[in-house]
Amino acid sequence: MQLLYSYHDSLGTPGREISATEAYGMPRPEPGDARGKRPWIAMCMVASIDGSTVVSGDSQALSSAADRSVLGALRRTADMIVVGARTVREEGYAKPKKEGQRIGVVTHSGNLDLGTELFTSGAGLLITPTTAPRFEVDNVRAGSPDVDLFAALSSFPVGMIQLEGGATLNGAMMSAELVDEINLTMSPQVTGGDAPRLISGAPDIAVRFHLQHIVEDDGFVFLRYVRRR
Repeated sequence: MQLLYSYHDSLGTPGREISATEAYGMPRPEPGDARGKRPWIAMCMVASIDGSTVVSGDSQALSSAADRSVLGALRRTADMIVVGARTVREEGYAKPKKEGQRIGVVTHSGNLDLGTELFTSGAGLLITPTTAPRFEVDNVRAGSPDVDLFAALSSFPVGMIQLEGGATLNGAMMSAELVDEINLTMSPQVTGGDAPRLISGAPDIAVRFHLQHIVEDDGFVFLRYVRRR
């Protein structure tokens, strides 16, 4: 991976080779939020040149070895992962490699296989509205009829949460002003079709993010943005 641009001197001179851990493993600050204290929330997604985030139902065809190394570095940095139920089903989420890390799955219906390793290991938990059915796994219930994402995520005593989609959950998080960082991999493909884009279902918003770095590997471009406060 080659560093093309960096806002931070600590990443070194543009043009040099850089590891995913160097690029993404830095500590995150505590975000300022008028509603109270909450974790730093970093979105991580891969997209094609024309904006698609999935091909034939999942993101694997858009990815690369370097993209997977970035995902791994970010997951090692994060204290917790939050993801939508559909993404869990389609991507086959399992117990995380980082010891003690938990995966919060946002769902209204609980339409998930709670017998998979993700949940039987104790790593998985559900994040639901208060009107959702009761479940036999750990769950956090907040808001009605939709999940109160601020209340739910503020209840976790962690420093950084990685948001891994899908598009509808990303849209809800952006609408709730809960995204502090966006780590976007641009895959050198055009996919066409009507697959989901980065966010879906959000109202018209204008939220400015600062570009922190650009890294390139074999045509894949890795962008890190931090929200302007």
